[in-house]
This record gives sequence, C-alpha cells and structure tokens, in this order.
Amino acid sequence: MSTQTPGNENDNPYADTAGLEPDQQEDFEGAGDAQSNEETGLEQLLAKLTEAEQDAQRAKEDLLRVQAEMQNLRRRTTQDIEKAHKYGQEKFSTELLGVMDNLERSLAVASDSEDEVVKAIHEGVDLTLKGFVDCFAKFNIEAVDPLGQPFDPLLHQAITLQENPEVEPNTVIAVMQKGYILHGRVIRPAMVIVSK
Repeated sequence: MSTQTPGNENDNPYADTAGLEPDQQEDFEGAGDAQSNEETGLEQLLAKLTEAEQDAQRAKEDLLRVQAEMQNLRRRTTQDIEKAHKYGQEKFSTELLGVMDNLERSLAVASDSEDEVVKAIHEGVDLTLKGFVDCFAKFNIEAVDPLGQPFDPLLHQAITLQENPEVEPNTVIAVMQKGYILHGRVIRPAMVIVSK
C-alpha cells in the first residue's frame, strides 16, 4: 500500500501507482495522458466551433450588406428609368419652344390686319398654335406666364428692374418671353421685367 496523507487522495491522479507493476503503472499514467488529450481536443473543438460561428456571423452580415446594396441599386435604377421617361423629351421640347414663340409672334402681328388673306393665314397659324398647346399639355409641358405675380427666381429670369409705384416691389410687370416647365422641372425660365 502507498503512504498517503488523508484528504490528498484525489489531489494526485497517479498517487495509487506505487504498488502496481511497471506495465500497470504505464497504463495508469497513459489513462491520465488520454484524459489530458481529450481535454486538449475538446478545447480545440470549442475554439474551432467559436471560429466557425464568427465566420458564419461575418458571412451573414456580408449577405445582409449585399442584399441592402442590391435593393438600393434596384431603387436607384427604377428612379433613373422614371426620370428618363419623364424628362427624356426635355431636349426636344426645348427645341420646340422656339417654334412656339414664332407662332405666337406671328399671331400678334397678324391680329391687327384687316386684309382677308392675312386673316386666313392668322386662322391657320392659330389652329397650328392650338395643336402645339394641346401637344404640350399631353406631355406635361406647361407655360409659365407670371404677369402680375411675385418674382420667383426658380421660375423667372429678371432682365431688368423698373420703378413702378402702382405695384408692389418684386412684382413681374412685363413678360418678354414665356417660360416652360416639364413635369415640374424648369426647361426655360420666363424672361421678365420686375418692379423695384
């Protein structure tokens, strides 16, 4: 029997090996090594599990980020397509504004004439102008004719300021050229004279 002090039996796992044969002692000590190897293997497995959980969490965060980016890209693309549909004809519309101005000037000149031929031309130009107005309305192109309204720098371009005691300051007193907006966006500001 081995000599042990009471209470220390469980402190040393190899304490009972003194009375064993050398082969038995090795087996007993090998069992302790196996237990130590199991603990080391368990720690390694736990470390690998923790690492795998962290990798899975990172992959999940990356996936959520990519999904959010794709959703934002879809939304931006949809907005770009809507803008292209709305404002795609902006350049063409701007080119037509000159034609509209010329038709209106023709009507203004021909309206004072008493000549029957000029009156017939006036009616034809008037019908053409109405066709243009209807076409503009169909494509959401609106005229800005701000006579008597307060000056708005977003819609109007002031050519000059004039003294006029009959109206409030900053009021449009003359429109030199009408402005136009397309779906709420200014494609040409109105050229105006403003009171000071």
